[in-house]
Amino acid sequence: MYSIGKKKRSFVSESVKHLFIWLILGFSLFPLYMVFNISFKDNTQFYNQPWLPTLPLNFENWAKGWDNIGQTIANSIFLSVSATAMALAFGISAAYFFARCKMPGWKIFWAIFMILMLMPGVANLIPLFSLLKNLNLLNTYFALIILGTSGGQVVTIYILRNFIEEIPKDLFESAQMDGAGHLQQILHIVIPFSGSIISTLAILRFIFEWNSFILPLVVLRDETRLPMAVKLYQIEGAYVQQWGPMMASYAIASIPLILLFLFTMQFFIKGLSSGAVKG
Repeated sequence: MYSIGKKKRSFVSESVKHLFIWLILGFSLFPLYMVFNISFKDNTQFYNQPWLPTLPLNFENWAKGWDNIGQTIANSIFLSVSATAMALAFGISAAYFFARCKMPGWKIFWAIFMILMLMPGVANLIPLFSLLKNLNLLNTYFALIILGTSGGQVVTIYILRNFIEEIPKDLFESAQMDGAGHLQQILHIVIPFSGSIISTLAILRFIFEWNSFILPLVVLRDETRLPMAVKLYQIEGAYVQQWGPMMASYAIASIPLILLFLFTMQFFIKGLSSGAVKG
């Protein structure tokens, strides 16, 4: 009897867990479902039946959506890839420096980096705008890439430094005896041993740059150079009474991130798991 009662309690517990997971999944996917659902409707279909799919499907909305943000998606990909690559290159180098080069005063520099984690990015917005204006860098991708490279470096350096310190020192000493310089040690020791967390940081950095809004809005003036996030903001005002084209634009903008998640999920989870083990 005790065994039967224990099995019943276990069954109820597992059922509650699964129900809770399905509820969270439903709440998470429902907004995405509504975006794709409304993207195939005209205004009449939307007002008559906003919740369920209706026929015929209105593919003109997707054509209008692509016309609205097609170019901006290419702009966002270029900016996100460039800023992510440079951010990781500088972040790995700086993390290696703090982990391996214990020069006098390094703790002071490290404390300054930790203090910078507490400073919100928008606090520097006005000084950055003034600096870019004086350097004639407004309305340039170069300015956004540089700002994207520097933004979030503290977190990247903090995480990677902990990983590099876990790498056996004998590997670095053997490499130095073989004549390897700092760059060779980074390329052949640090990156292979920290590949999983670097992949996770790259994904997070790409998503952050993809969704970047404030800096492009302040820096860029040319409509043809705008990234996707700023263009979507403009579309929301232009199509306030046309739900189909507006939602189609949102759906098209979400597809690259959905594909990124599907193709890199295993690397992301592996990086998080390795971080948990390291901790």
